[in-house]
Amino acid sequence: MILYLKRRGTNMTKPAFYITTPIYYPSADLHIGHAYCTTIADTIARYKRANGFDVQFVTGSDEHGLKIQRKAEANGVKPIEYTDKIVADFKKLWEMLGVSYTSFVRTSSKEHEKTVQTLLQKVWEQGDIYKKDYEGLYCVPCESFWTEHQVEEAGGVCPDCGRPVEKMKESSYFFRMSKYADRILDYIEKNPDFIQPVSRRNEMINFIKQGLEDLCISRSSFDWGIPVPFDTKHVVYVWFDALLAYFTGIGFGQDMDKFNRFWPADLHLVGKEIVRFHTIIWPAMLMAMGFDLPKEVYGHGWLVVDGDKMSKSKGNVVDPVEPIKEFGADAVRYFLLREINLGSDGNYSRKALIKRFNADLANDLGNLQYRTVSMIDKYHGGIVHKTVVEGNEIDEKFRGLAAETLKNYRAAMDKYALNDGIKAIWAYIGAANKYIDETTPWILAKDPAQAKRLEAVMYNLADAVRNIAILISSMMPFSAPKIFEQLGLPVPEQFDLNEVAWGNFPDGTKVQKGQPIFPRIEEEEEEKPAAKAEPKAKKAEKKADKKTAGVVTPDQCTIDDFGKLDLRVGTILKAEKMENADKLLKLDVQVGSETRTIVSGIAPYYKEDELVGKNVIVIANLKPAKLRGVESRGMLLAASDGQGNLKLAEVPGIASGSKVK
Repeated sequence: MILYLKRRGTNMTKPAFYITTPIYYPSADLHIGHAYCTTIADTIARYKRANGFDVQFVTGSDEHGLKIQRKAEANGVKPIEYTDKIVADFKKLWEMLGVSYTSFVRTSSKEHEKTVQTLLQKVWEQGDIYKKDYEGLYCVPCESFWTEHQVEEAGGVCPDCGRPVEKMKESSYFFRMSKYADRILDYIEKNPDFIQPVSRRNEMINFIKQGLEDLCISRSSFDWGIPVPFDTKHVVYVWFDALLAYFTGIGFGQDMDKFNRFWPADLHLVGKEIVRFHTIIWPAMLMAMGFDLPKEVYGHGWLVVDGDKMSKSKGNVVDPVEPIKEFGADAVRYFLLREINLGSDGNYSRKALIKRFNADLANDLGNLQYRTVSMIDKYHGGIVHKTVVEGNEIDEKFRGLAAETLKNYRAAMDKYALNDGIKAIWAYIGAANKYIDETTPWILAKDPAQAKRLEAVMYNLADAVRNIAILISSMMPFSAPKIFEQLGLPVPEQFDLNEVAWGNFPDGTKVQKGQPIFPRIEEEEEEKPAAKAEPKAKKAEKKADKKTAGVVTPDQCTIDDFGKLDLRVGTILKAEKMENADKLLKLDVQVGSETRTIVSGIAPYYKEDELVGKNVIVIANLKPAKLRGVESRGMLLAASDGQGNLKLAEVPGIASGSKVK
């Protein structure tokens, strides 16, 4: 299976869409936040392609500045050598995540240098840049100057990052940003969708109304940067440099037809901490250069880890490579998109990822796909027959869900409400699993008169799984092709949302049953509190017990004790998952002339359709107990080796209700 990552050129017959991530600072410590932002952008880019758009998706690395120069010197290498290695790590991570960017812009590239120098010269010639001596308090990590008042208010540190500042004095060039304050404010107020979410918009309006200062755009105290074209003793300050990568990425100065087709950007996706740079500095630059402003800047929230902010000192920085290797890229992508509402801060934890994996991917999607292909393989030799049984209300309702789901999904995704888009798909998955329970294919298969009905049920399920694969392709690019392959369908170069409809599954297709795509992950048991020290006599007693382990239990029982148990043969008629309970199944078990409901913790070991028809041993006189709101009347006997293997005790060929002696 080959993941589709072909770099797409422009297609003038399709509508254009341009999306960007931030131009990431090349930190040696990639963390899960980098993966979060880029996964969001990639999902939106893939969604737009599946909707027929010609998409440009730009990301990159912001490589200049004093901080990089100092780090390179500390490592005994040149700045470009230092950033080369980190950029390689970025690209490796994006490849692992299946990120389908069309351009990766390095601000150290010659193409980008030309973009910056061309536009800086233009702004200089029109009089929007001037030179003056500047003395201030400088934060090297943030590449920002601060006034003494601002630093005092922050407690003597950088107001943005809380690190120490340095006093610096040098001659610098300044951009007349204050000149554009009123125009920027007017634009924001007339274009309410420009800054999202609304909370970020309000913050920026208040910031501008407090008064904008002119922006320092050059430095002369170090040389790792793009030379200022009209004064080569200076290098361009980081923000004027980095933001113009959004131009370089779509061909400014190289392919102006392409640039004019895709600018202005449809969406700049950024972390909330850099919204100000993208909605105040960037618009002022664009106004000075004579270009349209981007249509939308979306400031997403931060990720915390187990409820705590990521920090080297705390040792809780999550390297995204590790969970990708352990759980797979699509599991990580799905968790980040499903667990966190775009715009809000979100929490990452390994435990939550495993829980989401088991509940949504293994139990819901994976189980649906695997059961469907397995039943088609078992009942029809793997062949899907396009059969319709008219007048069946359950079938008609289920067939209509494809169009309804697509409508709900598009409505959510067009608003970048990715979480709601996923919920729409999973409602469809839930309905498909319920459809299996309602139609009971294992019972239909036993009745020759229901042959056509069984074909119709199997077709509806195969068709639904195909539709679901297309719907998830934007967020789970590795899994959608795998589902197509097991359905026996050719994997398209580009998934097309217009293909989501009932009846598009080709008649006569032979499925290719394979391994479960999302095998369940065994959750690690929480550490139990240390037991109190036991008396020596008790320890000696336990030591003696070990000698008889496997021969007789420590607490022996009599034949009378055993006689209290009423053990009966029961036949499982139906099995279904319990809501919000990964390990529990609700079973309908016939014991003689009555049918009982029994809740059993065997979901990790058996698929529902595997259980139907099995003759098992039931403790029939166990006191009823309520489990997750369901009254369970009995218990099934099973054997476990303590190594993750469990088997029910079966008695094939013995009539239901027979007593076990």
